[in-house]
Amino acid sequence: MTHSEGIASATEILEFWFAAEVKPLWFASTPEFDEALHERFLVTYRVAATGQLEDWERTPLGALALVIVLDQFPLNLFRGHPKSFATEAAARVVADRAIARGSDREMGPEQRLFLYLPFMHGEALADQERSVRLFQQAGLEESLRFARHHHDLIRRFGRFPHRNAILERESTPQEIAYLASPEAFLG
Repeated sequence: MTHSEGIASATEILEFWFAAEVKPLWFASTPEFDEALHERFLVTYRVAATGQLEDWERTPLGALALVIVLDQFPLNLFRGHPKSFATEAAARVVADRAIARGSDREMGPEQRLFLYLPFMHGEALADQERSVRLFQQAGLEESLRFARHHHDLIRRFGRFPHRNAILERESTPQEIAYLASPEAFLG
């Protein structure tokens, strides 16, 4: 399948995402990084979001690149907007198929982290339980700590309270109290 100009390859995605200068921004993005990602990868994201890059799934690293595009990139591309969560479910489907093929066993710890993250981002308890199991089985202790935290939020609230404002959901009094507390996770 040929794609129009402006679409990055799976290799370009992975080289960019796992570059030494990008790693510190994975979970501490800046507006400048979000803008750079927007300029460089918005077209790729849009094509992936329509399912046109599913051929990337033929290889473990291609599947990983597609998961990153569908799960991580929208968080930066559409920060603070409902679209930032629009392709999470698609990322979980790709990750699920890759794991079923054993692709995760061919990956290093950082790569596995991003293959498993779509399950940590899900608001279904089953996704959260899978996230905890995956990180535990992989021995990714730091990520496991975050997986358990996300799991606890979903078990407690049935959703991520910090997404309510973005998704225009009404917060419960318990969620409002949580969000105002020092323990609040704000995304």
